[in-house]
Amino acid sequence: MKVGTDGVLLGAWTTNNSGNTILDIGTGTGLISMMLAQRFPESQIDAIEIDENAYYQAKENFENTPFYNRLSIYLTSLQDYKTDKKYDLIVSNPPFFTVNDLNEFDARKQARQEETLTFSDLLEKTAQLLNKDGLASFIIPHDRMLEFCAIAAENALKVSKTTLIKGNETSPIKRVLLEFSLEQKEIEENTLTIEIERHRYTNDYVNLTKDFYLKM
Repeated sequence: MKVGTDGVLLGAWTTNNSGNTILDIGTGTGLISMMLAQRFPESQIDAIEIDENAYYQAKENFENTPFYNRLSIYLTSLQDYKTDKKYDLIVSNPPFFTVNDLNEFDARKQARQEETLTFSDLLEKTAQLLNKDGLASFIIPHDRMLEFCAIAAENALKVSKTTLIKGNETSPIKRVLLEFSLEQKEIEENTLTIEIERHRYTNDYVNLTKDFYLKM
Protein backbone atom coordinates (compact mmCIF):
# COMPACT_ATOMS: atom_id res chain seq x y z
CA MET A 1 0.00 0.00 0.00
CA LYS A 2 2.64 2.52 -1.07
CA VAL A 3 1.93 6.19 -1.72
CA GLY A 4 0.78 6.53 -5.33
CA THR A 5 0.26 9.38 -7.76
CA ASP A 6 -3.50 8.78 -7.86
CA GLY A 7 -3.87 9.47 -4.14
CA VAL A 8 -1.61 12.53 -4.29
CA LEU A 9 -3.63 13.93 -7.19
CA LEU A 10 -6.96 13.41 -5.44
CA GLY A 11 -5.78 14.83 -2.12
CA ALA A 12 -4.34 17.95 -3.77
CA TRP A 13 -7.16 18.51 -6.29
CA THR A 14 -10.24 18.01 -4.13
CA THR A 15 -12.39 21.07 -3.47
CA ASN A 16 -13.92 21.78 -0.08
CA ASN A 17 -16.66 24.40 0.23
CA SER A 18 -15.53 25.32 3.74
CA GLY A 19 -17.22 22.19 5.06
CA ASN A 20 -15.90 20.74 8.29
CA THR A 21 -16.87 17.06 8.04
CA ILE A 22 -14.95 14.81 5.64
CA LEU A 23 -15.17 11.08 4.89
CA ASP A 24 -12.31 9.22 3.20
CA ILE A 25 -13.53 5.87 1.84
CA GLY A 26 -10.84 3.19 1.61
CA THR A 27 -8.07 5.28 3.13
CA GLY A 28 -5.23 2.76 2.66
CA THR A 29 -2.19 4.32 4.36
CA GLY A 30 -4.22 7.43 5.22
CA LEU A 31 -2.48 9.61 2.63
CA ILE A 32 -5.54 11.45 1.34
CA SER A 33 -6.95 12.05 4.83
CA MET A 34 -3.66 13.55 5.99
CA MET A 35 -3.43 15.75 2.90
CA LEU A 36 -6.94 17.04 3.50
CA ALA A 37 -6.18 17.66 7.18
CA GLN A 38 -3.19 19.75 6.07
CA ARG A 39 -5.22 21.66 3.47
CA PHE A 40 -8.37 22.27 5.56
CA PRO A 41 -7.36 23.11 9.17
CA GLU A 42 -10.94 23.35 10.45
CA SER A 43 -11.90 19.90 9.22
CA GLN A 44 -12.74 16.74 11.15
CA ILE A 45 -11.96 13.67 9.06
CA ASP A 46 -13.32 10.15 9.32
CA ALA A 47 -11.45 7.47 7.38
CA ILE A 48 -12.63 3.91 6.80
CA GLU A 49 -10.55 0.93 5.70
CA ILE A 50 -11.52 -2.72 5.22
CA ASP A 51 -8.00 -4.23 5.26
CA GLU A 52 -6.67 -4.77 8.78
CA ASN A 53 -2.99 -4.26 7.95
CA ALA A 54 -3.71 -1.03 6.08
CA TYR A 55 -5.96 0.10 8.94
CA TYR A 56 -3.16 -0.25 11.51
CA GLN A 57 -0.67 1.45 9.18
CA ALA A 58 -3.01 4.40 8.66
CA LYS A 59 -3.76 4.57 12.39
CA GLU A 60 -0.03 4.76 13.14
CA ASN A 61 0.45 7.39 10.45
CA PHE A 62 -2.42 9.48 11.85
CA GLU A 63 -0.96 9.34 15.36
CA ASN A 64 2.35 10.71 14.06
CA THR A 65 0.93 13.79 12.32
CA PRO A 66 0.27 17.25 13.75
CA PHE A 67 -3.39 16.64 12.78
CA TYR A 68 -3.93 13.52 14.91
CA ASN A 69 -6.75 15.09 16.95
CA ARG A 70 -8.78 15.74 13.77
CA LEU A 71 -8.35 12.29 12.23
CA SER A 72 -10.41 9.20 13.10
CA ILE A 73 -10.19 5.80 11.45
CA TYR A 74 -12.58 2.84 11.47
CA LEU A 75 -11.92 -0.77 10.47
CA THR A 76 -14.99 -1.46 8.35
CA SER A 77 -16.29 -1.79 4.84
CA LEU A 78 -18.33 1.06 3.42
CA GLN A 79 -21.32 -1.23 3.19
CA ASP A 80 -21.16 -1.89 6.97
CA TYR A 81 -20.25 1.65 8.00
CA LYS A 82 -22.90 3.06 10.33
CA THR A 83 -23.13 6.76 11.18
CA ASP A 84 -25.72 9.47 11.72
CA LYS A 85 -23.42 12.06 10.14
CA LYS A 86 -23.86 13.82 6.86
CA TYR A 87 -20.55 14.82 5.31
CA ASP A 88 -19.58 18.09 3.65
CA LEU A 89 -16.93 16.30 1.60
CA ILE A 90 -16.53 12.65 0.62
CA VAL A 91 -13.42 11.39 -1.18
CA SER A 92 -12.33 8.02 -2.51
CA ASN A 93 -9.67 6.45 -4.68
CA PRO A 94 -11.91 3.43 -5.30
CA PRO A 95 -10.91 -0.12 -6.25
CA PHE A 96 -10.95 -0.90 -9.94
CA PHE A 97 -8.74 -3.98 -10.31
CA THR A 98 -10.77 -7.16 -10.83
CA VAL A 99 -9.19 -10.30 -9.45
CA ASN A 100 -9.69 -13.22 -11.84
CA ASP A 101 -7.68 -15.83 -9.99
CA LEU A 102 -8.76 -15.95 -6.35
CA ASN A 103 -5.89 -18.34 -5.59
CA GLU A 104 -3.59 -15.33 -5.97
CA PHE A 105 -5.78 -13.14 -3.76
CA ASP A 106 -3.87 -10.87 -1.37
CA ALA A 107 -4.46 -7.64 0.53
CA ARG A 108 -3.32 -5.34 -2.27
CA LYS A 109 -5.55 -7.09 -4.76
CA GLN A 110 -8.42 -6.92 -2.29
CA ALA A 111 -7.94 -3.17 -2.04
CA ARG A 112 -8.07 -2.88 -5.84
CA GLN A 113 -10.80 -5.37 -6.67
CA GLU A 114 -14.37 -4.48 -7.43
CA GLU A 115 -15.98 -7.40 -5.63
CA THR A 116 -14.98 -5.62 -2.39
CA LEU A 117 -16.58 -2.28 -3.30
CA THR A 118 -18.49 -1.87 -6.55
CA PHE A 119 -19.02 1.52 -8.15
CA SER A 120 -22.75 1.06 -7.49
CA ASP A 121 -22.23 0.49 -3.74
CA LEU A 122 -19.77 3.37 -3.54
CA LEU A 123 -22.00 5.91 -5.24
CA GLU A 124 -25.22 4.82 -3.57
CA LYS A 125 -23.66 5.14 -0.12
CA THR A 126 -21.99 8.44 -1.07
CA ALA A 127 -25.35 9.93 -2.02
CA GLN A 128 -26.80 8.80 1.32
CA LEU A 129 -23.96 10.26 3.40
CA LEU A 130 -23.45 13.55 1.54
CA ASN A 131 -24.82 16.86 2.83
CA LYS A 132 -27.26 18.50 0.40
CA ASP A 133 -24.65 21.17 -0.45
CA GLY A 134 -21.65 18.85 -0.09
CA LEU A 135 -19.13 17.61 -2.65
CA ALA A 136 -17.80 14.14 -3.50
CA SER A 137 -14.52 13.59 -5.34
CA PHE A 138 -13.03 10.47 -6.92
CA ILE A 139 -10.17 9.39 -9.18
CA ILE A 140 -10.91 6.52 -11.57
CA PRO A 141 -9.63 5.03 -14.84
CA HIS A 142 -10.63 7.21 -17.78
CA ASP A 143 -12.10 4.26 -19.65
CA ARG A 144 -14.62 3.78 -16.80
CA MET A 145 -15.73 7.43 -16.73
CA LEU A 146 -19.00 7.08 -18.66
CA GLU A 147 -20.02 4.04 -16.61
CA PHE A 148 -19.14 5.78 -13.33
CA CYS A 149 -21.02 8.96 -14.24
CA ALA A 150 -24.08 6.98 -15.33
CA ILE A 151 -24.21 5.19 -11.96
CA ALA A 152 -23.68 8.52 -10.19
CA ALA A 153 -26.65 10.00 -12.09
CA GLU A 154 -28.83 7.08 -10.99
CA ASN A 155 -28.05 8.19 -7.42
CA ALA A 156 -28.83 11.89 -8.07
CA LEU A 157 -25.13 12.84 -8.08
CA LYS A 158 -24.33 15.46 -10.71
CA VAL A 159 -20.89 16.14 -12.20
CA SER A 160 -19.52 19.56 -11.24
CA LYS A 161 -15.83 19.26 -12.20
CA THR A 162 -13.64 16.96 -14.30
CA THR A 163 -9.87 16.88 -14.82
CA LEU A 164 -8.40 14.48 -17.36
CA ILE A 165 -4.94 13.18 -16.37
CA LYS A 166 -2.13 12.53 -18.86
CA GLY A 167 1.28 11.15 -17.96
CA ASN A 168 2.94 13.34 -20.60
CA GLU A 169 1.90 15.37 -23.62
CA THR A 170 1.85 12.40 -26.01
CA SER A 171 0.49 9.70 -23.69
CA PRO A 172 -3.18 8.67 -23.67
CA ILE A 173 -5.50 9.81 -20.89
CA LYS A 174 -5.39 7.11 -18.18
CA ARG A 175 -7.15 8.71 -15.19
CA VAL A 176 -9.88 11.25 -14.54
CA LEU A 177 -10.63 13.26 -11.41
CA LEU A 178 -14.37 13.71 -10.90
CA GLU A 179 -16.32 15.94 -8.53
CA PHE A 180 -20.04 15.51 -7.88
CA SER A 181 -22.73 17.38 -5.99
CA LEU A 182 -26.42 16.87 -5.31
CA GLU A 183 -27.19 20.25 -6.85
CA GLN A 184 -26.73 21.01 -10.54
CA LYS A 185 -23.77 23.32 -11.19
CA GLU A 186 -21.89 24.59 -14.19
CA ILE A 187 -19.32 21.93 -15.05
CA GLU A 188 -15.63 22.86 -14.91
CA GLU A 189 -13.49 20.85 -17.32
CA ASN A 190 -9.72 20.76 -17.85
CA THR A 191 -6.72 18.50 -18.51
CA LEU A 192 -3.61 18.03 -16.36
CA THR A 193 -0.33 16.69 -17.74
CA ILE A 194 2.05 15.35 -15.09
CA GLU A 195 5.49 15.20 -16.76
CA ILE A 196 7.38 17.02 -19.49
CA GLU A 197 9.76 14.05 -19.51
CA ARG A 198 10.69 11.38 -16.97
CA HIS A 199 10.96 13.00 -13.49
CA ARG A 200 10.63 16.49 -14.98
CA TYR A 201 7.23 17.79 -13.98
CA THR A 202 4.93 20.34 -15.59
CA ASN A 203 4.24 23.64 -13.86
CA ASP A 204 0.58 22.65 -13.45
CA TYR A 205 1.50 19.47 -11.58
CA VAL A 206 4.12 21.22 -9.45
CA ASN A 207 1.71 24.00 -8.48
CA LEU A 208 -0.97 21.47 -7.57
CA THR A 209 1.17 19.15 -5.46
CA LYS A 210 4.23 21.08 -4.21
CA ASP A 211 2.86 21.49 -0.67
CA PHE A 212 3.08 17.71 -0.21
CA TYR A 213 6.56 16.88 -1.51
CA LEU A 214 9.87 17.55 0.23
CA LYS A 215 11.50 18.06 -3.17
CA MET A 216 9.44 19.41 -6.05
